[in-house]
Amino acid sequence: MPNLVMEYSNSVDERVNVQGLLEDLHQVAIQCGLFDIGSIKSRALRCHNWLIGEEGDSVDFIHISFELLDGRTPEQKRELSRQLMDVLTDQAGHVRSLTVNIRDMDKESFQKVVN
Repeated sequence: MPNLVMEYSNSVDERVNVQGLLEDLHQVAIQCGLFDIGSIKSRALRCHNWLIGEEGDSVDFIHISFELLDGRTPEQKRELSRQLMDVLTDQAGHVRSLTVNIRDMDKESFQKVVN
């Protein structure tokens, strides 16, 4: 039940193919072999308001949050993070701030409804 959320500053839209980038990041999740393919969800959220340090909103960014149910090894998560960052730097290396965060979700408290 992994969720890939790509947040990005609205200025990125002018310089990056956001849909293409999201599709390539989604493919990393599919091809890594860690998840049931049908459960992978990816989405992009455009941010209109943000602040970074003392430069305010003059710095553009892309941040990937990747949430997955706990149980993967640190090495597996590190490799997934590296692969996601490789795609980011390849397609959006000119964006000033690129970050990836892999985060475990607690299986005991996670709930899901599928209709």
